[in-house]
Amino acid sequence: MLSYIYSRLLRQSFDVEFMRWALVLIFLMFGYTKWFDYEAQALIPLISNSPLLSWMYEVFGTQGASYALGGAEWAIGLGLAIGVWSPRITLIAAAASSLTYLTTASLLLTTPGGWEASAGGFPAMGGATSFLIKDLVLMAGSLVLLKNAAQQLTTRSKQSDTERSDLA
Repeated sequence: MLSYIYSRLLRQSFDVEFMRWALVLIFLMFGYTKWFDYEAQALIPLISNSPLLSWMYEVFGTQGASYALGGAEWAIGLGLAIGVWSPRITLIAAAASSLTYLTTASLLLTTPGGWEASAGGFPAMGGATSFLIKDLVLMAGSLVLLKNAAQQLTTRSKQSDTERSDLA
């Protein structure tokens, strides 16, 4: 297993692999917190004001919405980890990761108190904004993985086409 990971690091760019495993860690750890009441309660001001996510409370309830988000985060993290062996799985998981961070970045616009009024509002970050703004970097990392997986799949497809034409 370690020799496989080592050889993969030599084949792949270190930055791409580092981004993969950083995102896996983030999804697994943040997904874990969603199973506890403290996190479910902390999500209320974020989710309840989001036009994209507020429906979750009506469908799942407060804790159920938190469970659903945690399950989704674990599934994406697992997909990124399994994607080490499959660019197709990486492509799907990285697309889901990009969508996740695009959604959480949208909370910058909908969360009350996101911009500190006592400092004149935007661009002075308040409350949750300083926590959420990092998701722009995580979205960029997700897009790097998405692009890398698409390039790998394109290269494989071209190689298969070349091999087929050589056989003909």
